[in-house]
Amino acid sequence: MQEKTLTINERLAIPLCEVELSFARAGGPGGQNVNKVASKAIARFNVRSSDSLTEDVRSRLLRTLASKLTTDGSLVISSSKHRDQLRNRQEALRKLAELLARALRPRRRRVATRPSAAARERRLTEKKQRARTKLSRRKPPAAD
Repeated sequence: MQEKTLTINERLAIPLCEVELSFARAGGPGGQNVNKVASKAIARFNVRSSDSLTEDVRSRLLRTLASKLTTDGSLVISSSKHRDQLRNRQEALRKLAELLARALRPRRRRVATRPSAAARERRLTEKKQRARTKLSRRKPPAAD
């Protein structure tokens, strides 16, 4: 029995009817077979028009995946890692789910820290040493 949803995380699952799958000829290993069989899998998921996403999830995905989306808001993932279509299809869906899950994971807040006294001292010492090195490279002043 084929699974009807793509599980992203414990709170989100996307119906597979929202993921458009297409296949193309893939390069790479396969000999003459590579010219005959469309084994490359392409999964296309439209984030902007998906009915399974809540508005806050949609806005978060649009913001975090902005560089990977097409102009119409689609996320396109392809896989040609394997020689057969079925495994490439599974790989493309796995990559899609992983990318969406990573985009939805909350970012860790950066804790502001101050450099230690020893680190400040090291930095100043290195700056002074660098200044002395550069000073020693200068031409001596011309004597009049």
